[in-house]
Amino acid sequence: MSCMEQGDAGKFLERFLEEFLNPLGTEDPLPVTPLSRKVTMQEVKGESLDLGLRLLSARNAPSWLGAAMCSAAVTELLKDDLSPHYCPKDPEQQPEDEQEVVLLQSEPLQRLFINKLREVCLAWQKQLPSPGSSSSQTHSCSVHAIRNTRRKMEDRHIILREFNQLLGLQVRPPQLDGVDREYYAVQQEELKSDAATAFKSTFTQTDDMFKIKAKRERLRSGSTGVAVLLTSDLLTVSWLGDSQAVLVREREPVTLMDPHKPEREDEKKRIEDLGGCIAFMGCWRVNGTYAVSRAIGDFDQKPYVSNEADCSSIQLNGREDYILLACDGFFDVVRPGDVPELVLEALRETGGSGDDVAQTLVAHAKAAGSSDNITVLLVFLKDPQQLLTYETSSRAEPRGATAAATGI
Repeated sequence: MSCMEQGDAGKFLERFLEEFLNPLGTEDPLPVTPLSRKVTMQEVKGESLDLGLRLLSARNAPSWLGAAMCSAAVTELLKDDLSPHYCPKDPEQQPEDEQEVVLLQSEPLQRLFINKLREVCLAWQKQLPSPGSSSSQTHSCSVHAIRNTRRKMEDRHIILREFNQLLGLQVRPPQLDGVDREYYAVQQEELKSDAATAFKSTFTQTDDMFKIKAKRERLRSGSTGVAVLLTSDLLTVSWLGDSQAVLVREREPVTLMDPHKPEREDEKKRIEDLGGCIAFMGCWRVNGTYAVSRAIGDFDQKPYVSNEADCSSIQLNGREDYILLACDGFFDVVRPGDVPELVLEALRETGGSGDDVAQTLVAHAKAAGSSDNITVLLVFLKDPQQLLTYETSSRAEPRGATAAATGI
């Protein structure tokens, strides 16, 4: 650990303990709102990690330290007897013919988790752990999301910069996770050797878990998702629905995926073979309802709307510029092939700063007529300033020289 890392970590621990001078009491308000009011035992780890990361990120914790603190605190949390936080049984929500599901109350559970974070801080003030290998390589990111004209904001994105450290994976290369990435994937052993299998299993498991939750809470909804796992030399993308990821290499888009839309010939055949149909009602829809052919949830149209994710991998060779992930609110009005020029234009406007590129792209999509929620996330694999400099120099060179340079 460098002296700077150690100093930054020490200062953060001191600030955190100044804010949380004493453990949270039973009546103290939570500084961060939990995602759910009630959780199952399966959901405790993911819900706690999410809350912890939001809590520490809002207080500018070094990314490696925040991940390590959350990992250590959730480990201690799961060692505790959590039965005092069980919800009273509700016969109406738990029919006699179904297996009993134990629910926990989120607020007292997360108070306990924050107190575990505080205990970790106290211990680490005396002996700070090593940040590990994952902090040696980072990628700058730009992300922006808007509700737009919709009544609610239903998009969600997650970036895990210290993926291995957060989940205790002993994998050397850094890994990064994108929009709508499910925490449950890291519990899949296949992730260490077969990311594609792990991703597919994770989407199916998430759908199965949400089905139980939806029935219990009388929810009627669904979600698409796209997730990216980035290692030093391999990019793996998995998707369910019409959220998309685009890789740009030397200013050219690289096809990674084909979104799940009903009008795809293979999807149309799959739906019709099951006895369903697709109908055009403003756009192509499954049985005249949903405009996506695969999703988490949307159980009234299962199995026509499938929960089986697709996955693809591509070897990285060092010439890649960035990865862009976005929801349908963006790609409904922007073609993947237009992404490189839009990003370059945004970089020109900012003088090479990548921080606001996503915001510029979101504004472009809105101006182009999108009324849906819009989320755009970019992970730069090269310095944004370098992309702009390379683009400027390429325009100044004769066409033949440019072609030769591109072929190297």
